[in-house]
Amino acid sequence: MEDGYQNRTAFIKGYYRGDSTARNDDEGGHSDSTEGHDEDDEIYEGEYQGIPRADSGKGSLAGGPGSMTTGGQEFRDIDVSDAQRQKDKEELAQQYETILQECGHGKFQWTLYFVLGLALMADGVEIFVVGFVLPSAEKDMCLSEPNKSMLGLIVYFGMMVGAFLWGALADRIGRRQSLLISLSINSIFSFFSSFVQGYSTFLFCRLLSGVGIGGSIPIVFSYYSEFLAQEKRGEHLSWLCMFWMIGGIYASAMAWTIIPHYGWSFQMGSAYQFHSWRVFVLVCAFPSVAAIAALNAMPESPRFYLENGKHDEGWMILKQVHDTNMRGKGHPEKVFSVTTIKTVKPVDELVDIGTDTPVWQRYQLKIMSLSQQIRKNILACFSPEYKRTTFMLMAVWFTMSFSYYGLTVWFPDMIKYIQKQEYDSRTKTFTKERVEHVTFNFTLENQIHSHGYYFNDKFLNLKMKSMVFENSVFEECYFEDITSTHTFFKNCTFIASLFYNTDLFKYRFVDCKLVNSTFLHNKEGCVLDFSDDFNNAYMIYFINFLGTLAVLPGNIVSALLMDKIGRLRMLAGSSVISCVSCFFLMFGNSESGMIALLCLFGGISIASWNALDVVTVELYPSDKRTTAFGFLNALCKLAAVLGISIFQSFVGITKALPILFAAGALAAGSFLATKLPETRGQVLQ
Repeated sequence: MEDGYQNRTAFIKGYYRGDSTARNDDEGGHSDSTEGHDEDDEIYEGEYQGIPRADSGKGSLAGGPGSMTTGGQEFRDIDVSDAQRQKDKEELAQQYETILQECGHGKFQWTLYFVLGLALMADGVEIFVVGFVLPSAEKDMCLSEPNKSMLGLIVYFGMMVGAFLWGALADRIGRRQSLLISLSINSIFSFFSSFVQGYSTFLFCRLLSGVGIGGSIPIVFSYYSEFLAQEKRGEHLSWLCMFWMIGGIYASAMAWTIIPHYGWSFQMGSAYQFHSWRVFVLVCAFPSVAAIAALNAMPESPRFYLENGKHDEGWMILKQVHDTNMRGKGHPEKVFSVTTIKTVKPVDELVDIGTDTPVWQRYQLKIMSLSQQIRKNILACFSPEYKRTTFMLMAVWFTMSFSYYGLTVWFPDMIKYIQKQEYDSRTKTFTKERVEHVTFNFTLENQIHSHGYYFNDKFLNLKMKSMVFENSVFEECYFEDITSTHTFFKNCTFIASLFYNTDLFKYRFVDCKLVNSTFLHNKEGCVLDFSDDFNNAYMIYFINFLGTLAVLPGNIVSALLMDKIGRLRMLAGSSVISCVSCFFLMFGNSESGMIALLCLFGGISIASWNALDVVTVELYPSDKRTTAFGFLNALCKLAAVLGISIFQSFVGITKALPILFAAGALAAGSFLATKLPETRGQVLQ
C-alpha cells in the first residue's frame, strides 16, 4: 500500500508548490497563488496568497462556439468525451486522497462529526416518535385499529420518499444545501404536528416530517465520507452511526420523562387539547433544529465542488480543513501546499445570456434541467458498469431491512401479548350476583360479571378498566362521571336508568336493550388518562431504552474492526451471527426473556448496518453517491413496511414463521454480501 501511496504522490506532484514545470504543462490551469514571490520567499499562513485557478475548466458564458443563443436560459454542451471525463475523475480521486492525507484528521473532522451526528440523531428520534405517542394519541384522537396501523407506518412511507428525493438532489445541488432543506422540512412539520388536533392533519404532518428526515442518512454518510482519508473512513463512519443509537436513547428518555406526566397539559374547551404527549413530539424536534443551526457554520463538500468544475470553491474549503487541523495540532505555521486541483468538467451547464426571460420561465427551465439530470443519474446506477453492484446492494438492503425492522417491531408486540396473557389470567368472574342499593365509587378492573341483577345502584366518579357485563339487568341505576377503557355491556337490559357525564358510548353496548333510559351530557371525544397505564408506559419506554442501548457494544466493535477485517467480512459475519441468534427466539416465553433476546439481536445486527452504510458510500462515484444511497435507503424503508406488516400478523399465532422469515432473509443477505467488491484501502471514487 506504501508503494501505491508513493505512486499517487508522484502522479499528482505537479499540483503542488515547487514543481512549476509540471504545473504549467497540466491542462487544468495555472495558479497565481505564488505570484510575486521568489523561490526563497517565506510564505506565512496569514498572508493572502490568492486563489489558484483552473482556467481551462471555465468557459465563456456567451458568444463562444459552444453557446446557444435561442432563449433566456439555455443549455451549453461542454463537448467532453466520456473517456476524458472518466480520466479526469480518476485523476481527481487520486489527488483528492493525497490532499486529504496532507490535511490530516483533526479538529475540522471532529466538528463536522458532531454536526452531522445531530442530523443522524434526528433520524433515530423520528423512528421512535409515533410508536411512543400512539398509546396516548389513540385515546386523544379516538383512533380505530386501521388508523393506528396507518399512523405507525406513515413515517416509513415519508422517509422512503425523502430518501429518494433528497439523495438525488444532493448530487445536483450539493450535500449541505440538500441536508439543510430536508432538516428544515422535518423541523417545521414536527412542530406543526404537536399542535394540530385532527387525525388527518396529524397524519399529514408526520408524513411530511418523515419526508424531510428521509434525506438524513443518505446525505450524512456521503457528506462525511468526502472529508475522510481512506485509512480513517471505515472507522469514523462507524463511529458516526452511534448517533442513531443516541437518537433512540434521547427519544426513550424524553418519553419516559414527559408522556406519563398527564398533568402537563391544558385545554381550551373541548375543541382544543394539548396533552403531555404533544410536548414530547415538540421536544423531539430539537435535534433537527440544532443540526440546522450547526450546519450553517459548516462548508459544502469540496469533492462536490470539484466534481462540478468549481475549482476555487473546492480549494478554499480544503485549505480551511488543512488550516483548522494544523491549528488544532499546534502547527499553525504549516502552509497548505496544494496550488491547483483537477476538476471534472460538467456535461451540461446552464448559461445566462440575458435578463429578458420571465422569472417563471427561468425557474421552469431550471426545474426541467434538474429533473433530467436526476433521471440521468438514477439510470446511471443501472448502467452496465454499476448494474451488478446496484442489484446486489438492493438485495442486501432489502433482506436486512425486512428482517431487522420486522423483528424489532415484533419483539415489543410479543412482549405486549405476553403481558396481556398474564393480565387475562388474573381476570375475576362473578355470576348470578344480586346487588341492590349499593354505591360504587372505586375502580372496577379486570372483571367479568355474568347474569347479574342490579337494582337502584349508583356508579359514581369511578373508572372501569377491562370490565365486561354479560346477560345482566340494571334497573333504576344511576351512572355519573364514568371513565372507561376496554369496557363493554353485552346482551344486557337497562330499565329506567340514567347516564350523566359518562364516556359509555353506543359501541360499548352490544345487543343491549334500553328501556326508559336516558343519556345526559356525554363526555365528548376520547378521554386521555395515563394513570391506569402509568407502570405499563414506563415499561414500554424502558424496553426501548434497553434495546437501543444494547447496540453500543456492536457499534464499538464495528468501528474498531471495520478497517482491520474489511467491510464485507464485517457485513457477512454479523449477518450470519444475527441469523443464528434468531433461533434463540423460540425460547423467549417470558417478558424478561424476550427483552434479553431483543437486546442480543440489536447488539449483533448493528455491525451489519454499519458495514452496509460504509460499503454503499464507497461503491459509487461522487456524482452518483447520494443518488444511489438514497434509492437503496428508500428500498430499505419499503422493506421495513413489508416486514412490520407481515410479522405483526403472526403475533399470538405462531413464532415459527417470523423466525424462519427473518433467518432466511439474513442468510440470503449474508451470502449476497460476500459477492460484493471489497472497498477497504481504496480511494473514494
